[in-house]
Amino acid sequence: MLKPIKNDSQYEDALARVYSLMQKNIKADSKESDELEVLSILVKEYENEHYLVPKPNPLDAIKFRLEQMNMSEAELSEILGYRSRKSEILSGKRKLNLAMVRKLVEQLHIPAEVLIQAY
Repeated sequence: MLKPIKNDSQYEDALARVYSLMQKNIKADSKESDELEVLSILVKEYENEHYLVPKPNPLDAIKFRLEQMNMSEAELSEILGYRSRKSEILSGKRKLNLAMVRKLVEQLHIPAEVLIQAY
């Protein structure tokens, strides 16, 4: 019977069981697939509560996303509108404004909650 995960020992046991289930060739809509799904939800909730991952710095997120998308800083200039603005933003001399945040969300798919953080 599945139970809520309340401590690190139970968390480790749940992770071991998830790993074990993932190594099997589970059929959809089986008891094991249901167990895996529920355990995954419980593990995720425990991790969200006990192992928070801080949001990245907005500038680091932009640079990382450019690298992921194989884009140059010149292409970032096109998104933001001006070459000098891009340089000022990446150096930290200028803050992102709302229009810039919207463009970055739309074109680079960086979550707004990352971009609007203080930096």
